[in-house]
Amino acid sequence: MDELGLNIAGLLTHFISFGVLLGLLILLFYRPLRRVLDERRSRIEEGLRASEAAQEAAEEASAEARSEVQQGREEAQRLVAQAQEIAQRIEAEARSGAEQRADQYAERVRAEIEQERDQAVQQLRDEFADLTIAAAERVIGQSLSRDDHQRIISEVLAESAVGASDRSQQN
Repeated sequence: MDELGLNIAGLLTHFISFGVLLGLLILLFYRPLRRVLDERRSRIEEGLRASEAAQEAAEEASAEARSEVQQGREEAQRLVAQAQEIAQRIEAEARSGAEQRADQYAERVRAEIEQERDQAVQQLRDEFADLTIAAAERVIGQSLSRDDHQRIISEVLAESAVGASDRSQQN
């Protein structure tokens, strides 16, 4: 091997030195480096598991949020329907109250008209009675007592009421 330029003793020394150096490197650096790498790998795996768990939790939270949003929408729709129902009821009550007030007002107006009519009829009767008394005084030529006046008025009114009812029945 000398012919090739190789020194066997030197080569052996280099191999032994390399083996010792490799052994020292393995003892001093490879095992601690391997331990650090294993710890790092386990932390990465833990991180991945935690990430997956967080993703699952996020998906569950998202599903729960969607469910709550849907419940909120349903609640809002229920409240809107309830508000519409209340509004319709209030509108119906207001309409009913307005109709009642209109009916009361119409009844009051009818009563006032009837009262005014009765007053007008009474006034016409009084005037008719006065005219009748004046005509009777002229015909008779003397003044009548108050009692006679009343008696004559009652008779004339009774006759005119009977005559008016007969005429209305004929029509």
